[in-house]
Amino acid sequence: MSAILIVDDEPLQRDILKTILDAEGYEAHAVASGEKALEFMKKSHPDVILSDLRMKGMDGIEFMEAVPVVPFKPSVIIITAHGTISSAVDAVKKGAFDYLTKPIDKNTLLLTVKRAEERSSLLKENLYLQNELFAKFKIEGIVGRSEGMRRAMEIIRKVAPSSATVFIRGESGTGKELAARAIHYNSPRKTKPFISLNCASIPESLFESELFGHEFGAFTGAVARKEGLFELANGGSIFLDEIGDMPTVMQSKLLRVLQDKEIRRVGGNKSIQVDVRIITATNKDMEKEVAAGNFREDVFYRLNVVTIFLPPLRERREDIPALVDFFVEKYGKEFGRRIKSVEPAVINAFSNYRWPGNIRQMESVIEKAVLMNDTGIIGLNDIQGELELFRNKEKGGVFDLPPEGINFEEMEKELLTKAMERAGGVASKAAKLLGMSYKTFLYRLEKHNLEGAGS
Repeated sequence: MSAILIVDDEPLQRDILKTILDAEGYEAHAVASGEKALEFMKKSHPDVILSDLRMKGMDGIEFMEAVPVVPFKPSVIIITAHGTISSAVDAVKKGAFDYLTKPIDKNTLLLTVKRAEERSSLLKENLYLQNELFAKFKIEGIVGRSEGMRRAMEIIRKVAPSSATVFIRGESGTGKELAARAIHYNSPRKTKPFISLNCASIPESLFESELFGHEFGAFTGAVARKEGLFELANGGSIFLDEIGDMPTVMQSKLLRVLQDKEIRRVGGNKSIQVDVRIITATNKDMEKEVAAGNFREDVFYRLNVVTIFLPPLRERREDIPALVDFFVEKYGKEFGRRIKSVEPAVINAFSNYRWPGNIRQMESVIEKAVLMNDTGIIGLNDIQGELELFRNKEKGGVFDLPPEGINFEEMEKELLTKAMERAGGVASKAAKLLGMSYKTFLYRLEKHNLEGAGS
């Protein structure tokens, strides 16, 4: 049960409240003044506080305003006489959770305390989740000791505390969004929103509305006013992935945000000031895109203030053992699997593979291996079928990665679909075509929500 602190200079009232709450199983403590309550809270932090409004020395409102907010603000219930209800209402306006009037009804007391307890519980849960989130994206949590990753992490450390615009470059699957989140969650903006948008996934006709919002009636289908992502991210950060795919007309509108820190909703005539840090990423050669006229030079240079390059996995093979350990532990916890070890042959196979899908592909392979493992030891049989999926057997070599990179998830989905078509919809035959076990093939079909998962 929650801890409750009773603050009242009337001994009888303190004793009655403590007796009722003790009987309900609460951990109730009672003190005679606001000053003693503040001393008590130096050692213990209650979930709920019941405080009399009129007390000698510090009154209830003064005490409430002095209550420490670390690690979270307790729910304060003000107790008042009928003649001072207006003061209690004023206390609620200033942040009290609720108020009770004397004489206090037992059922009303317990119901109000229960509601206050639930609020404090939500605050604690939110604090816990925030701390977990901050820990997850600590710079030290980005796995990698290779020279390229050390350089990237050093830049992240230096740039995170500022509001500088950051441009992240690297092939698909190298962890660009992870780096963007690390920048945000290690900055003063970490308690504000982080919003991510893949520019390649938005139709050109909807791009402006998505970013800047629209007014009611601005176009067919605009049945209500909508806030855009820049408004929703105000005070925080927005991550524009695949920025090289942003339509040219939108590039000029983005330039206005970069220069003037303001946006205008579609169909609106009012400029709205926004305070948003912009982080962008691409797997394209942007200098070539600019030279070809596909991307505005002035926008590119405004975005390219600080550049972070994330190397492909094939250029940071020394990081593979640490990455394997990281993902095995992650999915072991998620799936409730106790993985005791990974065979050296697996690490060797991973180190000799080109990883066309980079870290995203490796994570996918390990996720499946952990989920399907029954022995507690991940061996070659757990991963060979997955690696063969991207080997070009006809050429006798490894899949040739195009210069612009690939979308690993889409490529895998396409291969699974083609295999099913060639096998006439029979999953067991399709699995053989891809050199995968039947169990592994079914797992992949289900993961991509493809038909025929039970064939």
